[in-house]
Amino acid sequence: MTDTMTTNPQDTDKQFNAIESTASLTAYCRENSRVCPMPQRWSALWELLPNRSRVGSGWQPPLPLILGAWYDTPALLKMLRLAEHIKWAAEHGELEAVAVFLRGLTEDEWFHLGD
Repeated sequence: MTDTMTTNPQDTDKQFNAIESTASLTAYCRENSRVCPMPQRWSALWELLPNRSRVGSGWQPPLPLILGAWYDTPALLKMLRLAEHIKWAAEHGELEAVAVFLRGLTEDEWFHLGD
């Protein structure tokens, strides 16, 4: 008799990824006093976002707060911008790819409160 309850570990990973939500990913990104990815990694994340487009003199979704904006932007606004990027990914069917990217960053690839 075969055991029909045995699951493939890859299937379990798929189920876990399927339950990722904007709220759970945003919460993960704020653990350990994280604010946002460091500039180069945040730029790479933004490049993953689908359907980016120029709107007037700006972009949709908005650009990451890097380059000149990095030093002039408070941590809270960086956190909110990252949350916008996560929401954009979810609304455009790419939350899983963004979650894999963000969860794959090492701690030193994140900017933290107090850095």
